[in-house]
Amino acid sequence: MSGLGLFSLFGPHLNPLMNLFSDQQGRVIYETISTYKKPTFNSERVRIHWKDAVFPITGVMLGKDEPLHNRIWYKIGTEGYAHSGGIQPVRTEINPVIYDLPPEGALGEVTVPYTDALWTPGEHYHVAYRFYFETTHWIKDSYVGTDGIPYYHILEDKWDLEYYVPAAHLRIIPGQELSLLSPDVPSIAKRIEVRTNLQAVIAYEFNKPVFMVKAATGADFSTGKYITPPGHHITNYKRPSRHMAAGNLAYNGYDLPGVPWIVYITESGIAFHGTYWHNDFGKARSHGCINLPPKASKWLYRWTLPSVPFNEQSAYNVSGTHVDVLE
Repeated sequence: MSGLGLFSLFGPHLNPLMNLFSDQQGRVIYETISTYKKPTFNSERVRIHWKDAVFPITGVMLGKDEPLHNRIWYKIGTEGYAHSGGIQPVRTEINPVIYDLPPEGALGEVTVPYTDALWTPGEHYHVAYRFYFETTHWIKDSYVGTDGIPYYHILEDKWDLEYYVPAAHLRIIPGQELSLLSPDVPSIAKRIEVRTNLQAVIAYEFNKPVFMVKAATGADFSTGKYITPPGHHITNYKRPSRHMAAGNLAYNGYDLPGVPWIVYITESGIAFHGTYWHNDFGKARSHGCINLPPKASKWLYRWTLPSVPFNEQSAYNVSGTHVDVLE
């Protein structure tokens, strides 16, 4: 599982050592990160970057030192290197505005490093949340704000609130992009293993591994122990987007709008899902869920059962894909 061997089952779009896009950027996830002259924490520090700073990523490489669970470093422009754990790979893509949305709404994905969701369209001092790259949100309709800019009207799915986001910052996800993967494989022949000792997720078809990705599962925090429950589970409930919030933000609570590609495995809410608040997979660090890179979570969302119709916000079935969480 170390070094390049881990990446043998990654698709080209998931392998973190593949060639970068020519316009690849990185967003600082943590309050601060540092760049170094060489890809190691033992090197000379060059600069400090603050949260939500965006810069070009011009290279990716494996470092030789700690941390062993994640040795991936990014080259930041020409100034030096930063550890990948605190950087979200992002791009800036502006989208055409779709005014004629279906009556039931549509699913949208943020395609810029971040965009501010407003309580009132056009009034930029009324910021409700910041939406981040690859988060997903249910769009009700479009609306032109007092500033003349078109906005998408966003339905908040936890507290039934409503926000407005610049429409050009979200991509309407077409239905064919959410079709079921491996539809010819019988449901009984699909299964997932979550190996918490290795912090890895492996998908099988007919007992043959077809997909593998590093994960971040339940961890011990100062406020309690959060485990990913071992044993056998079923993926019987799925959502393409969810606002996840719980606890006191000052004591390890969280408030995360637009968490993408949710595949639940327990009635208490433990799930596979995309993660944009860290990029440090390979060690336990969640509240019990299985944190995955958004593209990996989307693959599992499309591959598992039940399949969610592209024009619906959830799907539930008593049956689903089998999941074994192994310690």
